[in-house]
Amino acid sequence: MKLEEEISQKYFKSEYHKAVVNLIFSYNWLIGSHVDFLKPYGITLQQFNILRILRGQYPVPATIKLIKERMLDKMSDASRIVEKLRVKGLADRKICPNNRRNVDVIVTQKGLDLLEKIDKQEDQIMNVISTLSEAEVKQLNDILDKMRG
Repeated sequence: MKLEEEISQKYFKSEYHKAVVNLIFSYNWLIGSHVDFLKPYGITLQQFNILRILRGQYPVPATIKLIKERMLDKMSDASRIVEKLRVKGLADRKICPNNRRNVDVIVTQKGLDLLEKIDKQEDQIMNVISTLSEAEVKQLNDILDKMRG
């Protein structure tokens, strides 16, 4: 469905204005799809992002600083999210022995098992862009990379 129909707006100031609105609308649509996908697993999108970062580091622990640097949502409170993952038994945190001001965070086996379960269903979430060909997806990636400079 065209953006104009989705948001009931017939005209935009320019194609640039329409593109910005379209990106914001599409971002929210995509986030909504991911939130719905993750709901049955009992985790948020930010928690999922941190679990994947921790799995990428595994078996080496990650600092909160490293997690913040790698997070997709830079506005998220990594410390608070890590604590929620700890309470769920999906991650563990300990004071870093080399620097007592740092906290080492590591994914637990329960967290790894959950990610493996989600990975088996990942095609389901990728279906949101299945209307695009592989060439179109590559072009989209190139355009988005160019836009961010």
